Amino acid sequence: MAWKFDNNIPIYIQISNIIKLQIVTKQLKSGDKLPTVRDLAEIAGVNPNTVQRALSDLETEGFVYSVRTTGRFVTENEDLIQETRVELAKKELDTFVSNMLNLGFEETDLVSQLEHFLKGDSYGHAI
Repeated sequence: MAWKFDNNIPIYIQISNIIKLQIVTKQLKSGDKLPTVRDLAEIAGVNPNTVQRALSDLETEGFVYSVRTTGRFVTENEDLIQETRVELAKKELDTFVSNMLNLGFEETDLVSQLEHFLKGDSYGHAI
């Protein structure tokens, strides 16, 4: 089944982000061999040139590296992976905080709301 893409963002960027997320979440581990460009294009349901551009960007950023005649592999640079994980977490937290503030919560309420959520407490009560 082909991947679903957002029409507002270039597909090569979305493919790059998907692979980056797979690396950060350890679905793809350091040293893993990536599928070929053609295989990835078939999986994603896109033109191989689009996948090639995404992989070139990932290579430039250091997330993958090429071994001539062997293919592309996931970086073993754990610092890069950890830095990216933290960056992505900050973006998620920024979205969470913005959404909660837009819902009318005060900044001081956010930690207690998150704690209640993590404990599985019901949200039927107001703070």
